[in-house]
Amino acid sequence: MISISFPKPTFRLKQENDVKFIFDGIRRQWLVLNEEEWVRQNFIQYLIQTLGYPAAFIALEKEIRLGELTKRFDILVYNQNHRPWMMIECKASTIALDNATLQQVLRYNISVPVSFLIITNGNYTYGWEKIGIDLKLIKQMPLWT
Repeated sequence: MISISFPKPTFRLKQENDVKFIFDGIRRQWLVLNEEEWVRQNFIQYLIQTLGYPAAFIALEKEIRLGELTKRFDILVYNQNHRPWMMIECKASTIALDNATLQQVLRYNISVPVSFLIITNGNYTYGWEKIGIDLKLIKQMPLWT
């Protein structure tokens, strides 16, 4: 497991009627604040504020094709050569991280090959480095390259 210390939240929040929203600084838009979005936004801030990943090299919820299916990854980090480098799948804190979660990110990796695969629910974070066809469990987030 990877130990994550999220930075103190400084999010812009608003409420309209009974719906809460959070402002996504990367996409520059208000999003409905649900549990998974809370995890995603905190993880993005961890990448940027704590690890120093450049925000310009982070893509969020873009569509990818898996055969005839269209899916969306949560977070994709590009390396300095603008190539996909790390994919992160976020789940709500109430969702257990299991083999199905790993299989989901591995399916996405077929369309968007990356060196690192991360799954998180905000409470727990696991990561793997892809070496050929093998997955090596990692104990810390990789330094951005």
